[in-house]
Amino acid sequence: MAHLKTLATTRNLVELAIWKWNILLLHFSILLNQSTIMTTKNPHDSFAKSFFEELFSPLGEVTVERRIADEPRSIDIFFLPSFPLVDPADSIGLLAKLATQTAVIEVFRNQPTDVEMLVSAGKLYAYIGELNREAKREKTSLKHKDLGRLWIISTTVSERLIDDYGATLDSDVNCQGVYSFHKGWRGSIIAVNQLPVTDETLWLRILGKGTVQRHAVDELLALPDTNAYKQNTLRMLANLRIVILEQPNLTEDDQEDIMNLSTAYVEWEQKTLNQGREEGREEGREEGREEGGQLEAKKLVKRLLKRQVGEIENYLIKQVEALPIEVLEELGEALLDFSTVANLEEWLKARPIAQR
Repeated sequence: MAHLKTLATTRNLVELAIWKWNILLLHFSILLNQSTIMTTKNPHDSFAKSFFEELFSPLGEVTVERRIADEPRSIDIFFLPSFPLVDPADSIGLLAKLATQTAVIEVFRNQPTDVEMLVSAGKLYAYIGELNREAKREKTSLKHKDLGRLWIISTTVSERLIDDYGATLDSDVNCQGVYSFHKGWRGSIIAVNQLPVTDETLWLRILGKGTVQRHAVDELLALPDTNAYKQNTLRMLANLRIVILEQPNLTEDDQEDIMNLSTAYVEWEQKTLNQGREEGREEGREEGREEGGQLEAKKLVKRLLKRQVGEIENYLIKQVEALPIEVLEELGEALLDFSTVANLEEWLKARPIAQR
């Protein structure tokens, strides 16, 4: 009996170690790519682009930051549907309306200014200009259905903006919060905060903020685990929370976002734990998996160190490689404040275990 208890305890410890490494590896991977993430307008902008790429890729070709030929600017999300049209694996509700034709999608965390509205429209017209030049070169005519449509998605939209641009409720979509501009504009604007709370609007409300986003996250969590988009959306929301937490000088909006995304993060974390347990049981080689995870984590830490402080001498690398999981995890957090190799040396000296 004692032997069986020891085996059970060992298995639990290994499963816990696998889970810890899964979490640690993801955090390190996000931090390693953080410079790329932060080159976008903000973390929410990056999330929106990843979100559309995830949901629309099965339906056609998605291009994030599509360059425009006339000048150095880009479309947030450019979508070209497959033909014949492909039905999504699970319902994405109102979002599917955007995927029935070529779409220029611009996402705003706050209501766009008048200049941003006009610039967004200009991106669609620049794309149409590309098509027109290509048609002239090939001596063909442009089809009206190929010209595309502009979709502006904003967390909030004021009555003034709706009036100024002559927008009216979109009769084709027939949903509160979705407005069309005059026909010649070839565009619509979606006010996420005005959308009704229904299954049809869930995937758009995830792009909202405040209570709108919090309720949408709760609805996402309530979806069955078999939903084709649930787990990857949870992962992206968890990533968004991690990136926001790493930003200096958090605003009140940032702190609210962190709270709103906490349930998604906890759910993702628990799924990662369960996945680690399943993998450990299926493989039956927990110790080998743990060692592989440790090696990968140490590689990521060394890459982060190199990015922070530059080249590191071999004797320091050996000390880092010898660190146990708990100390390595501490180093992964501490190195974000390092600026020189001396910082690493001081940190290691303060921990006798690193000197062994």
